[in-house]
Amino acid sequence: MKKFLVIIVWLICAGYAVGDYFVDFALKRGEDLSPPKACANIADPNLKAPPAPNFPSEDWTLKSFDGLTLRAKRFTPAEPSNRWAILIHGYGRDGTFAYDYAEEYLKRGWNVLIPDLRAAGLSQGQFITMGALESRDIALWTTELPDSAQIVLHGVSMGAATALMTAALEPKNLIAVVEDCGYTSAYEMFTAQLGEIFGLPEYPIMPCADLVCKFNTGVRISDAAPLAVVDKIKVPVLFIHGDADKLVPFDMMTRLYDTCAAPKDKFVVAGAGHADSKRTNPAAYFDKVFSFLDAERS
Repeated sequence: MKKFLVIIVWLICAGYAVGDYFVDFALKRGEDLSPPKACANIADPNLKAPPAPNFPSEDWTLKSFDGLTLRAKRFTPAEPSNRWAILIHGYGRDGTFAYDYAEEYLKRGWNVLIPDLRAAGLSQGQFITMGALESRDIALWTTELPDSAQIVLHGVSMGAATALMTAALEPKNLIAVVEDCGYTSAYEMFTAQLGEIFGLPEYPIMPCADLVCKFNTGVRISDAAPLAVVDKIKVPVLFIHGDADKLVPFDMMTRLYDTCAAPKDKFVVAGAGHADSKRTNPAAYFDKVFSFLDAERS
């Protein structure tokens, strides 16, 4: 019996060590505020943030439900408007990487708010939670906008997953969502990348990481699952995806789209890789986005 207990304890410790390594590798911010180490394998290291839009701006601050100081940049269009776009950046990025999206909204008369998600940019936080807690933060940001605001959430990659999960929380004044290459679940995406990048199986790494993530952040990796809540969304959703996406497979968009019960549309960009639909065909991308939004406001 004693030997058996020793084996059990050893297995638990080994499982925790494996899970802890993965969580730190994939979700923990560097001490120098750099992105998690996994970003080197997932995000394009050569991609630089675009210049800031040439519109008036100001810095906003928000206290999260768990006490983190979150930061955002607000941009104001040339003419007063009640239209607001909250732009949500992806994994390993910060709000500056949404500046080119902001430019298009601002030129069309939209107010723009670009948060740095928790554990990114100027916002506090040690761990990324792939949308599980970020969605609560974005829902809180919506309460900072005027009562007359007509709000659109536009997110890319992890930002798209966050936008979908935020919409399922039914924040006030939300009128539409634009989700660009969001995943069905972070657990499923990371499982696929374990095999693709490292040649490792799901078990025992992902179940251990899921549990350790709960200990470290209060939520599991598996809690970041837009597919589990997309049927609860009431507002119209535009699904965008490149058909050459190797990080978030095109099939994930199909499953999200099919499960969504709200008014919806989709835009498939031929030959576009992950988070590359806008860059592949910017004119067609924004034509689709704003025709969709104009239709929802008419």
